[in-house]
Amino acid sequence: MPTAPSGTVTVPAPAPVPHPLRTRSFRILFTGRLLSLLGDSAIPAALAIAVWEATGSSSALAIVLACAMVPKLLLLPLGGVVGDRFDARTVALTTDLVRCAAQLLVGAQLLSGDPSLWAIAGAEVVGGAASAFAMPTNSPLITGTVAPEALHRANAAMGVAGSVARLAGPALAGTLIVTAGAGWAFVLDAATFALSALLLLAVRVERVSVPHSSLLTDLKEGWREVRSRDWYWTSLIGHSAWNGAAAVLMTLGPGIALTHLGGSAVWVVLLQVGAVGFLAGALLADRLRPRRPVLAANLGLAVYALPLLLLAAPAPAPLTIAAYGLAQAGLGFLTPVWETAVQRAVPPHALARVDSYDWLLSLAAMPLGYALAPMAADAWGPEVPLIAAAVVVGGCCLGTALVPGVRKFR
Repeated sequence: MPTAPSGTVTVPAPAPVPHPLRTRSFRILFTGRLLSLLGDSAIPAALAIAVWEATGSSSALAIVLACAMVPKLLLLPLGGVVGDRFDARTVALTTDLVRCAAQLLVGAQLLSGDPSLWAIAGAEVVGGAASAFAMPTNSPLITGTVAPEALHRANAAMGVAGSVARLAGPALAGTLIVTAGAGWAFVLDAATFALSALLLLAVRVERVSVPHSSLLTDLKEGWREVRSRDWYWTSLIGHSAWNGAAAVLMTLGPGIALTHLGGSAVWVVLLQVGAVGFLAGALLADRLRPRRPVLAANLGLAVYALPLLLLAAPAPAPLTIAAYGLAQAGLGFLTPVWETAVQRAVPPHALARVDSYDWLLSLAAMPLGYALAPMAADAWGPEVPLIAAAVVVGGCCLGTALVPGVRKFR
C-alpha cells in the first residue's frame, strides 16, 4: 500500500457526487416536468391543425398564438416576484392546475364538433398568463431539491427531458390527430399538467426566506441583480438575438425547403435532426465541465448563423440539415451550462426574478422576428433577412467574448 512521504499530509479525494436522479425529491420533480413537457410539445402541431380546421384562416391562428404570448410577456416580471416571494412548489402546483383547466377547455371545445375561436383564444390567454408565473419557478425548484454540487447534472437531466419531449411530442401529436382528433392532444396535455401537480405534492423543496417589500422594490431589486453582472446582461443580448433569428428561420425556412430543397419532407427531417442535435448537446453538457462555461455556451450559440446562411444560399439539403442539427446541439449544450452558472451566481432569494427577466428578454425578440421576416422577404427576397439574422446572432454571441465578465466567469 503506498504511503505518503514523511512530513506530508494525505488529503482524501472527495466522495463522488451521486446523480441527482437518485434523490427522491428531484426524481419526482424530473418525472413531473418530463410529463408536462411531453404534453406541451404535442400542442403546437395540434393547435395549428385545429384552428385551421375550425376557421380556415391563418390570421385566426396568429390571433390565438398572440393570445398565449402577450400575457406571458406582460406578466413574466410579476411571475418572478411571486416565485421569489412565495413557495416555488406552491406556485408551480397552482399554475399546473390552471393550465390543466385551460387545456381541458380547449380539448372540450374541439371535441364538441363546433369549437368557438374566442373560447379557445380565452383559454390560451389564461394558459399564457399561468406560464408567466410557472416559468420563473424552474430554477428555485431545482436548487431547492438538489445539493449545490449536483446542480450541473440536474440541469443536464432536465435538458435531456426537454430533448426527449421534442422528439416524442410531435410524433405523439401526429398519431392523436390522425387517429382520434386534435382535441385529444389537448386532453392529453391537461392530463400531464394534472399528474405534474399531483407529483409536486410529494416533492420537498427547500424554501428561501425573502424580506418583505413592495412590488416595485422587488422588481427593481431583480433588475439590479441582472445589470450588476456584465456577463449576464450581455449574454442575454446574445440569447435574445438567437431567439429572433430562430423566428426568422422558422418563418422563412419552410418555404425555402418546399421550393429549393426538395419539399416538405426535407423540412420535417431538418426539425427532427435538430431535436436529435439538442439531445446530443444536453448529453454532452452532462459530461463536460468547461473552465469558462458562459463563454463556451455563448460561442456554441453563434453556430446558429450557419444554417441561416446555408438557407439563404440555398445550399444542398443534407448540408443545411447537418448544420441545423449542429446549431441545435449548441442550444442543448447552453441550456444546462447557463442555468447552472446562473443558479450558482445569483442569490437564491432573487433567482426567480432574474430568471423572469431572462425569459422576458429572450422571448420578446421572437414576435419581432415573426413580424419582420415576411416583410423583409417580400421587399428584398428571403436571403436578405436570413443573412441579416445570421450576422446579428453571430455578432452578438461571438461579441460576448469581448466582455471581461464573460471571459473571467469560471
